Amino acid sequence: MYRKLILDNGVRLVTERIPTLKSVTVGMWVNAGSRDEGPAQAGYSHFIEHMFFKGTTTRSATDISREIDALGGELNAFTSRETTTFYVKVLDQHVPKALDLLSDLFHRSRIGPKEIEKEKQVVMEEIRMVQDDPEDLVQELHAGLVMGRHPLSRPILGQEATIGRVRRQDLLDYIDTHYRPQEMVLAVAGNFDQRQLEKTIAQKFGRRRQSASTAPRKRWPPEICGGVIMKRKPLEQVHLCVGLKGIPAGHKDRYAAYALNSVLGGSVSSRLFQEVREKRGLAYSIYSFLSGYSDVGTITIYAGTRAREVERVLDLIRREIRRMAAKGIERAELRRTKDQMKGSLMLSLESSHSRMNKLAKDELITGSHTSLEDMLSEIDAITEQQVFRVAQDLFAQKTMAITGLGPFSSRQVAALR
Repeated sequence: MYRKLILDNGVRLVTERIPTLKSVTVGMWVNAGSRDEGPAQAGYSHFIEHMFFKGTTTRSATDISREIDALGGELNAFTSRETTTFYVKVLDQHVPKALDLLSDLFHRSRIGPKEIEKEKQVVMEEIRMVQDDPEDLVQELHAGLVMGRHPLSRPILGQEATIGRVRRQDLLDYIDTHYRPQEMVLAVAGNFDQRQLEKTIAQKFGRRRQSASTAPRKRWPPEICGGVIMKRKPLEQVHLCVGLKGIPAGHKDRYAAYALNSVLGGSVSSRLFQEVREKRGLAYSIYSFLSGYSDVGTITIYAGTRAREVERVLDLIRREIRRMAAKGIERAELRRTKDQMKGSLMLSLESSHSRMNKLAKDELITGSHTSLEDMLSEIDAITEQQVFRVAQDLFAQKTMAITGLGPFSSRQVAALR
């Protein structure tokens, strides 16, 4: 059963009680991510996520770790380009302890200077790890090409230079600006007593967080760019990304776009997987995915292949894109894709954690709840004509973005540019 409540301080509480589960997941979502940082603040959202686990006024970092382990639960966080999320998952009998722990982290973190200096090194190692992972690195380079100098193009982890300069007051100022109650959603899914939960959450999270900042949020959509970037690196493979315009999260055509992506490269039965890997053996990994933000979206195709096969793989990708823009998808493909989408959706929502994620995203994107039944109905309602129209809009473009990383020859670089 879904329920929405606005706490006295403006924090939105969205819950879904599922009596058949034995777990409960609680997530505090802040509507602030890497796109909300200025150039000199690159990486602050992610760094703050780390600092919230480094001790509070009542618990040390070790106390926090031992307490969640003693509950047999999970306490973690993640940062995206638009949100920062702190969550805890426990058995249903441990909900009061979980809420106390999450509240302590969120409201009473010390963010101490000594811990900041230590955590700088941890985050820098995380940044270096991405540099050593070509699949991650090429997608990071690709975001910079597709979105230019827009904040959405910046790496979520930030840069070593900005992390190295961060000071405690910088983080406190950022929190004061972006961690406002009206920009927070508390999502809870699983087996719990509704009345007791609401009472405890009002006590733990309903107090007013004072903020000196009253400036409105500054977000604007980027212009999706085409072009080519080829970066040489001594690797065994060339890693490629091909990018096109997508649609924003919550767009009325999103289910048709999901179907389009599934047929293109979103599954093992997709055209690209079958043509590039299964029929020709040109890649082990090839896939496509949608990225939807509040005001813009992108489609990205990734492939890893031998240097001598780069042009051939790119030609096959371009051919499928042109084909779908000209003809759409076949009836049998749409039928299989609908079944696949419905099956994946239902399986993905079998845990309290995934239900919590959906609750929060629905609230942040549309301000309302979409039931599983409504989503299945939306998938059933997708038509060939709708998918064709979306393909024409997204794929019939004169320019696309191509990013490559690996052992290119000079001839290849000149030819691709």
